Amino acid sequence: MSAAAPTATTFREDATVISLVGFAHGTSHFFHFMLPPLFPWLMKDFGLSFTQVGLTMSAFFVVSGAGQAMAGFVVDRFGALRVLCGGIVLLSLSGLVLASADSFAMLVAAAVVAGIGNSVFHPADFTILNRRVSTSRLGHAFSVHGLSGTLGWAAAPVLMIGMAEVFGWRSSGIAASVVGFCALAFLVLNRARLADAPLAVGEAKRHAGGAFAFLGKPLVWMCFLFFFLTVMAFGGLQNFAPPLFERAYGISITLAASALTAYLLGAAAGTATGGFFATQGDRQDVKVALALSVAAACAIALALAVFPAWMVVPLMATMGFGAGFSGPSRDMLVRRAATSTFGQAAFGRIYGFVYSGIDTGLACAPLVFGPLMDAGKYTHVLWGVAALQCLAIATALTVGTKSRQ
Repeated sequence: MSAAAPTATTFREDATVISLVGFAHGTSHFFHFMLPPLFPWLMKDFGLSFTQVGLTMSAFFVVSGAGQAMAGFVVDRFGALRVLCGGIVLLSLSGLVLASADSFAMLVAAAVVAGIGNSVFHPADFTILNRRVSTSRLGHAFSVHGLSGTLGWAAAPVLMIGMAEVFGWRSSGIAASVVGFCALAFLVLNRARLADAPLAVGEAKRHAGGAFAFLGKPLVWMCFLFFFLTVMAFGGLQNFAPPLFERAYGISITLAASALTAYLLGAAAGTATGGFFATQGDRQDVKVALALSVAAACAIALALAVFPAWMVVPLMATMGFGAGFSGPSRDMLVRRAATSTFGQAAFGRIYGFVYSGIDTGLACAPLVFGPLMDAGKYTHVLWGVAALQCLAIATALTVGTKSRQ
């Protein structure tokens, strides 16, 4: 069954939907960083170790990953907008749980509630975008979606730390809750622009008996694997880039940290640029492969450690650009895979399952790369990043080939 193209819409209508969904996605990413900026305060007040506060984020990603795989079914059954609003309610409540926390268990509870809320966003967001935005503008829609998440990440530390320094860390939890409820109000006021297509929701209900049929398709598992590989590579850099470059290249921790910043800025620029190319032609797999080839080449160059230290920052920026550029084409590739067999009725469950590979990759990265760092094998981490990116290239090409058959 092939998916029907979204009903033709005007640029203004598409821009409104893209902006609203992007705003919601930025809100979810804001809550990714609700707790980490407060670690110094929480460790002091509750007498916690780095391992203990780190467990709160492990709880967040484990719950989010498991929940995301299940949330897709809920999206297909009840509609994306309802589920999206429910997710924002849970995120908002997690801020209140944080503000009232009087023990480590309460901090974990706040992370768990936030993780459940976060789990709905990818299946809900992509279902709305695929059903409401013209196909010709989907590349830009996916680009804005990725950029909004980056902006949410950037905004959270500023607000959370600023509130904690002036009014105490509990006020930061309240502020996060206010952000969530404001986002909810904004979506509710504009709900008519985001409502699910009734036919698509009804179709999902009629096919409830075959709800798990997609799990029998190797193509879906290949998409999951692709996300797992690419995000695990990013997770290695996200967690360890500053100490890695400080030790491997003998540079200051400030310069080493700026290399990670350069990666993120490069990824943002790549995502914005990639949106203009994602809908051009139908070989998204090749675009993904070429972009990730650039990223892998940079990782290999850094692993060889033959370049001067000043090259670390530009190489990381270029790696980020390649990884970011692949994003919109990657999302188009998943769309093709999702619709090649199941049509629009399966958008939520397939996106939910496939994108849970992100949380799985982020959860596994410290377990794989952490021991290498402890053993002093710093360049081995970079070789691992390059290997994961190369495996992701092969996976993307396989997905592209199978989705065209």
